[in-house]
Amino acid sequence: MASNELPPPVKWADDRLGLAKMGKKNLRKVFPDHWSFMLGEIALYSFIILLLSGVFLTFWFRPSMAEVEYQGSYSLLKGLHMSEAYASTLDISFDVRGGLLMRQIHHWAAILFVASMMVHLLRIFFTGAFRKPRELNWVIGFGMLFLGIIEGFIGYGLPDDLLSGTGLRITQGMVQASPVIGTYLTFFIFGGEFPGDDFVSRFFTVHVLLIPGLILALVTAHLILVVYHKHTQYAGPGRTEKNVVGYPLMPVYMAKAGGFFFVVFGVTAIMGALLQINPLWLYGPYNPAEVTAGSQPDWYMGWLEGSVRLMPGFESEFWGITLSWNLIIPALLIPPAFVTFVALYPFIEQWITGDKREHHLLDRPRNVPTRTGIGVAMITFYALLWIGGGNDLIATHFGVSLNAVTWFLRFAVFLGPVIAFWAARRIAISLQRSDRERLLHGLETGIIVRSPDGSYSERHAPISTYEAYTLTAHDRQTPLELGPETDENGVAAPRRGLQKIRAKLSAFYFADAVQKPTRTEIEEAHAHGHDDHGDDHTVEGATGTVELDEAQAHQAGENQAALNRSEK
Repeated sequence: MASNELPPPVKWADDRLGLAKMGKKNLRKVFPDHWSFMLGEIALYSFIILLLSGVFLTFWFRPSMAEVEYQGSYSLLKGLHMSEAYASTLDISFDVRGGLLMRQIHHWAAILFVASMMVHLLRIFFTGAFRKPRELNWVIGFGMLFLGIIEGFIGYGLPDDLLSGTGLRITQGMVQASPVIGTYLTFFIFGGEFPGDDFVSRFFTVHVLLIPGLILALVTAHLILVVYHKHTQYAGPGRTEKNVVGYPLMPVYMAKAGGFFFVVFGVTAIMGALLQINPLWLYGPYNPAEVTAGSQPDWYMGWLEGSVRLMPGFESEFWGITLSWNLIIPALLIPPAFVTFVALYPFIEQWITGDKREHHLLDRPRNVPTRTGIGVAMITFYALLWIGGGNDLIATHFGVSLNAVTWFLRFAVFLGPVIAFWAARRIAISLQRSDRERLLHGLETGIIVRSPDGSYSERHAPISTYEAYTLTAHDRQTPLELGPETDENGVAAPRRGLQKIRAKLSAFYFADAVQKPTRTEIEEAHAHGHDDHGDDHTVEGATGTVELDEAQAHQAGENQAALNRSEK
């Protein structure tokens, strides 16, 4: 008979730490399964790869601006004076076994880290996964993205090559444009006049200690909140706001997650081995008097550079202080305003809609057309600024005027998001109408039937009850109504003006939204289909839709009980 006793080392640890009790509860925790949930895992695994490859690189990188004469393997730069940081980077690339591979894995992992976080946040935004109780987790995730971008940019500047030095020079100009404090900030960051002698050592400390520690702390908090709040899931049979349908953490999810980590690691290693990135030996050491032709930052910084490039040059002077509006507006006002709006969006939407309920089922983007339009507008705004960061390359590659590209983008960056918002919103509403038609009348079969009186109509096939549940698993959307101006005692309602603004925003947010069919509408469609075609299947399909909509997850849960595990 098999013994249930734990192995002695495990029992010793359990007696002191209570691991068995904690593990019994958490290792059987259920997580839903969907391909889009892997986006967050890619970000996590990329961060782990960054830590591992970064530790390797720190063994040979020398964070010093001291001038040395290069005597390494790369003959084209031999005898040239450069900083120790640049020389050690060349040594890693040409003289350390596996050094170039690890450098490129590190760089590709950084790009993948930022990209996967961005796409992950877009998935969360469009599906409404940021709603109560997950607003704080949205802010934490956005903070990780912000820190990841800063971390990538600082690491990009550490080798002290001409390309990264050009990017740092642009950053120094943006910081120095800050009114009153710009000069002080520049001296604090660079340790004196640019480029100074201290910035590499300072950046290195921030890059390998401060920001990774902050990101690691935020990752830990993020995962703890994911476990505490339960993972969100897409609507479907058996899935409600009070359960989670999926697989247990141990052994199913851990096996899948472990295998996926090695997939991400393998793909990153292949990219590092086969796809060259940042060949800094071609640029040479940084010289403030030189600029690399056609220089471009890493892609995640392109939108900031585009914002600066598209801004017309003008400045003004007040009380002896020069204000460079061509840097203040595009670099110090627009990006912080955009970032703040995105970070606070969950609270803004909650205030407009008045929805303070907990949500564990994800929205389909089409069912929230205004939010979908706002998301597409933000993507369009970001993309146009990003394109503006390469306006010179667009002009040279396509043989068009640089001024024409710049002026087009100056108008497009304002008009494009508006057009994108309107188009995405109308498409979402059209898809809602299509879903409503499927619920009421079923699927178009292309079969034309002729009635005894000579009229023609198309036969519709019923949709499955599973699909019907998915299409109806969302709430009706009603805008906030403006309350009375005074209470029962005749006292004026406080903040009346603000409430009027809120009511107008709510009416706009829910304008033109297509509501799911009511019971009466389903019954009318049922009767109409029966009278026109005598098609019992159509009648049953419509009726099934009503019953499933009324019963919500109870009936669907019974249908799926044998197939899925659920966690209360």
